Amino acid sequence: MTLFRTAEPAAEPVTLADVKAHLRLDGDREDALLSGLIKAARCEVERATGCALLTQEWRLLLDRWPRSNLVVFSIHPVRAVVAITVFDGDGHPTVLDPGSILLDGTTRPARLLIEAPPAPGKALSGIEIDLRAGFGDAGTDVPDLLKRAVILLAAHWFEFRTELEPAARPASFPRGYERLIAPYQTRRL
Repeated sequence: MTLFRTAEPAAEPVTLADVKAHLRLDGDREDALLSGLIKAARCEVERATGCALLTQEWRLLLDRWPRSNLVVFSIHPVRAVVAITVFDGDGHPTVLDPGSILLDGTTRPARLLIEAPPAPGKALSGIEIDLRAGFGDAGTDVPDLLKRAVILLAAHWFEFRTELEPAARPASFPRGYERLIAPYQTRRL
């Protein structure tokens, strides 16, 4: 099972002005750097929580259907299944009828039930599920704690950009960041 993003969100969940206000910065000398840090911070928050903050497109590749025909997604929230394609042994696609699926995209994890799916003929990645995930299209749709985590992280990386850390150590995280994202992380049992 492989899940990857096929289309980035059209915007970021926080604005450049939001981060500049947090940092108490005037002027535009650092705008390019800050914009890059906002995107990096959004990607890190999404990685740490498994949440797509803004609407974006994803593809899940499966070798075969689960025995229960219940597909579980690791990304949250799933807004819609755009297409399900099953490939035969010669690589010819069959697109499934949307009426044959039942999506429960707001639960965590999101689930997709498929009635009597055709078996893939390809041994590897014979099933492609294209989906749309995210809290919405605008920053106002993103939960406030996650927006604050993006701001805090981008600002922290801006403030400590000259610190050199050994390659084996991960990027540093500010105090309070873990508490902001904790309600959105999945519990590992």
